[in-house]
Amino acid sequence: PDVHQLFERFFGRKKVKMARAPKEYVECDQHEKAYQSQDGIFVARKRAISAAARSSQKPMRFVKSVGLGIRTPDAAIESSYVDKKCPFTGDVSIRGRILKGVVISTKMKRTIIVRRDYLHYITKYRRFEKRHKNIAAHCSPAFTVADGDVVTIGQCRPLSKTVRFNVVAVEKAVHPGTGKKSFRVF
Repeated sequence: PDVHQLFERFFGRKKVKMARAPKEYVECDQHEKAYQSQDGIFVARKRAISAAARSSQKPMRFVKSVGLGIRTPDAAIESSYVDKKCPFTGDVSIRGRILKGVVISTKMKRTIIVRRDYLHYITKYRRFEKRHKNIAAHCSPAFTVADGDVVTIGQCRPLSKTVRFNVVAVEKAVHPGTGKKSFRVF
């Protein structure tokens, strides 16, 4: 039996093919006035000529695993965007709270507004009232997010005056036509 069959027998599932990071340098997306490059990658390194040396070379794109059971998206591994605030390709670590909410605004550049609905108990009347909070979160170019999508956001260091969270997973909206201010609890 080969390695894949042993893996399937041992873990009880088929091995999923992982996305590959490019070994050769691909020019990063240049949409800004300043030259965009990842901090951890030296662009002008010497290229290996032999096949053995080429196979042992480090990839030309820096990608890391966030941990906490969060899967690194294929777009973060394979595409060529540069985002220093991205938890997968930048220098931001996810720690603290992991929250879920509905996207209500995508009008800012790489920042979205997430609405979190909750119930607050009033002891005098012994009833609950509906409340909500809007949270600004950084959205990496690895994700395509639209209004109504349910996103998982992870707490990180302050990225700007209002942004303290980063998008780590996206679930597409089941009913995209639902109103922005409708009450939804997760």
